[in-house]
Amino acid sequence: MASENNFVRLVIPRFAGHYDHWSMLMENFLRSKEYWQVISDGIIGLATDTAMTEAQKIEIEGQWLKDLEAKNYLFQAIDWSILETILCKEISKQIWDSMKKMYLGSVRVKRQQLQALHTEFKMLRMKSGESVIDYFSRMMAIVNKMRIHGDKMEDVTVIEKVLRSLTPKFNYVVCSIEESKNLDDLSIDELQGSLLVHEQKFK
Repeated sequence: MASENNFVRLVIPRFAGHYDHWSMLMENFLRSKEYWQVISDGIIGLATDTAMTEAQKIEIEGQWLKDLEAKNYLFQAIDWSILETILCKEISKQIWDSMKKMYLGSVRVKRQQLQALHTEFKMLRMKSGESVIDYFSRMMAIVNKMRIHGDKMEDVTVIEKVLRSLTPKFNYVVCSIEESKNLDDLSIDELQGSLLVHEQKFK
């Protein structure tokens, strides 16, 4: 039983300040445990003066049990310093919504962040002596942030950007790729693979 509990603690996504990334991982985790509905919809209760059938009582008790399990996972995912500010929340949906309000930010802030990322993407260039892997890592870090913030950037846009921003030693490789490949059908992984092959030849 102890080893099972350790495994559960390992797979719970810990909140480390990056809300967008954490919320996606945590939502997926809670969906896999079948607890997401109590967070997204909340607990549907009945008025205290309403007569309940036995089936309704069982359903509500089941919802409360699921909510307790969901709260338990959220408590394990969030540091105590943050939990102190949301312990007054009674149900898991309230905890989730509170985290969202605190860390997701307003639409205006997200728009400003996206504009800054667009500028960073536009100015991005491969550095002299930089490896293909390092450049793609920098590129995709920006692209993934843009996509998290709602930008629906397609792979072909990323591919065209890469081909335009490589160092001059890749010029003939770029010409070869543009002449022999349909960029709409080319994947980012395939482009990186081709450039890695040519990089090895340079070495």
